[in-house]
Amino acid sequence: MKLYSIFKAQLLGSAALTNAFVPSISQKALHRNALQRTGLSPSVLSPLAGGAESRQSLTGMEMVDAGLADSVAGAWASYNEALEADPLLTKSVTAGVILGAADLAGQAIERAMKEDEVEQDGAIDIARAARFAFFGLVLQAPWNHFYYLLLDGVLPPTVEPWTATTGVKVVIDQFVQAPIFTVLIFCFLGLLEGKSTDAIKAQLDEDYKDTMLANWKLWVPATAVNIAFCPPILRVLFLNVVFFFWSIYLSLKLNKDDEPLQ
Repeated sequence: MKLYSIFKAQLLGSAALTNAFVPSISQKALHRNALQRTGLSPSVLSPLAGGAESRQSLTGMEMVDAGLADSVAGAWASYNEALEADPLLTKSVTAGVILGAADLAGQAIERAMKEDEVEQDGAIDIARAARFAFFGLVLQAPWNHFYYLLLDGVLPPTVEPWTATTGVKVVIDQFVQAPIFTVLIFCFLGLLEGKSTDAIKAQLDEDYKDTMLANWKLWVPATAVNIAFCPPILRVLFLNVVFFFWSIYLSLKLNKDDEPLQ
């Protein structure tokens, strides 16, 4: 039931967006409420009661914009309610969706890069995307959920964003936690793919250094922003959004060879 509620919260925006394009009388009432918060004139807010001029002033685009605003606000409120009710599950489902989508994006990039080849398989590798989604669900989000609880417990958040505490947290995150977690990523995804331990070790020997250098280019500034400005409960969400782009890199890096390592 909790899992259903979280999916409902994440899909609420898209469902309400559909309703925004088929406005009924009740939808128009919602749109009027949204427009009232923007300070628009009563003539704009009363297209049904007014004359032709007032009906014309509320264009279809304004109605769609108002519907989108209500949809986004409602989806965000629902997500935060789910986050408060069950933070670990909510973060895990979010990470699974984002990382699965990231791998699909990575596959699309791969196909675009290989478009000049004579033969290429244009089919989507569902199993590969599912592995990344599973990684986000059971490892990435839970790891970061408990890691940030521990980090904030040892070094509590400060009122001011840029402090010595923030700097120490960034150093711990990127030069202690990140190297360990990156090894776990290689091992976890490699085992899901069916690689042997020798193959995973060979891939670490080949790709780990380059992966960490790329990691620091992205994650040092991203982690500084995350720790300095994001409320603790939203840190994993911020991390998941950045992880979308990082997962595209990982997807391309870990699947760059057509044949698995032996």
